[in-house]
Amino acid sequence: MAPARVLLLDAAPGALLDRELERLLGHGLAITLNLRRVADQAAARAAWAGRVDFTDFDAFDEAALIAETVRDGIGHHAVKSRGGVPMREAFLAAAADPGLAHPLRVIGRAGAGTDHVDRAAAARHGVAVTHTPGSNATAVAEFALAQLLALTRDLPAYNEAAHQGRWSTPAAPAVGLAELTLGIVGLGRIGVALAERATALGIAVQACSRDPRPRPAAAPVPRAASLAALLATSDVVSLHLPLTPRTRGLIGRAELALMRPGSVLLNTARGGIVDEQALAEALRDPAQPLAAAAVDTFAHEHAAFASPLFGLPNALLTPHVAGMTRGAMATAALACADHIAALLGGRPEGVPVVGG
Repeated sequence: MAPARVLLLDAAPGALLDRELERLLGHGLAITLNLRRVADQAAARAAWAGRVDFTDFDAFDEAALIAETVRDGIGHHAVKSRGGVPMREAFLAAAADPGLAHPLRVIGRAGAGTDHVDRAAAARHGVAVTHTPGSNATAVAEFALAQLLALTRDLPAYNEAAHQGRWSTPAAPAVGLAELTLGIVGLGRIGVALAERATALGIAVQACSRDPRPRPAAAPVPRAASLAALLATSDVVSLHLPLTPRTRGLIGRAELALMRPGSVLLNTARGGIVDEQALAEALRDPAQPLAAAAVDTFAHEHAAFASPLFGLPNALLTPHVAGMTRGAMATAALACADHIAALLGGRPEGVPVVGG
């Protein structure tokens, strides 16, 4: 029997690419590697020629994604994404077409979020969607803590002033960590990891969660009575929720107006949870309580990257890198390879699969 075919839309970076490919090949899979986001394409070709096939296309271009996935009527049994390539009805219908020699059966995400996939459409077309929940929880929690430290101590402003040759001193003393209250919205793996680390630094922590049975923490996390109560009583608010119909637009004008004067908002979750236009307006208006925001996830990312937050000095913007540590990315890439192989091999036991 011919090996199952897997298309790597965006392979792991650097030396991790070799580990990912070895893991997939070790499972007996036939690999096509998309070179578009590989830094040293010549080296990758030289190292893996004869063992994997190569292609080069923009996976965020839906027409190109469909064309490559179903090229010559062959198809791929699985596709793997790290950066959240959108996979909607048109792609799923084409890739899972029974007329293909190898119709799509599995989508693998090397990461936790699966909002880039139309899961209802995947279910209709018989495509399983697997991911690696928890693989980057520590990395994202550490990043959120870095955002908190940078903004509460006003590091971006001091850095900019120093680079311009200005000796900038604070108009008022900064608030110490022990004087802060951190409000965490969402107590999944990342929220709990952040709560534990913030507590260890002496920060008062409170949380709210829509899950009545959130993941347990090493120490109980005090609960705010509601999201509104948390916003009104926190100096820093950090978001750690999946993007769903219920959470889309969760933080808008009304919620931002509830926040404590001089407060900070952190978003390492998903861009669609926050109304970016409302956030930009709040950051521009000195009459609004919000003083600053750190945003790592946006409604429009990669080639479509655009945001009303551009140019605001009190907005710390980063390109969805919170989970990108060596350990987290290695865990996600290798676990995703194992999950894809297990599902293609008819061994679903223990493999995380999200429903439609």
